[in-house]
Amino acid sequence: MYCTIGWISIILGILGIFLPLLPTTPFLLLAVFCFEKGSKKFYNYTLNNKVLGKYIRDYREKNGITLKNKIIAITVMTLGVGSSFVTTDKIFVKIILATVFIGVTTYLLKLNTIQE
Repeated sequence: MYCTIGWISIILGILGIFLPLLPTTPFLLLAVFCFEKGSKKFYNYTLNNKVLGKYIRDYREKNGITLKNKIIAITVMTLGVGSSFVTTDKIFVKIILATVFIGVTTYLLKLNTIQE
């Protein structure tokens, strides 16, 4: 069960790299947690992965993300939320988008900025 949740989290984390409202790091952290409980092989693979491992190690070891990743995350999120905001006429969708955007942006800005 842990491995299944871990792999679902990995997939969502990877999607989060490309989709503006889906966060990457929390899903990767959940995957590592699940793999730590369910499979040392997958745990080590995830931590040592060239692409995904850096997100996890930076967050776990340094409790933050790089300035580059902050800028990329906020820019992609702004473009995605902005385009969604313009294309919808539903006020409740706009409220949800704005709330999530403000919350995630605030969280990202409050995170420690680490040196690359």
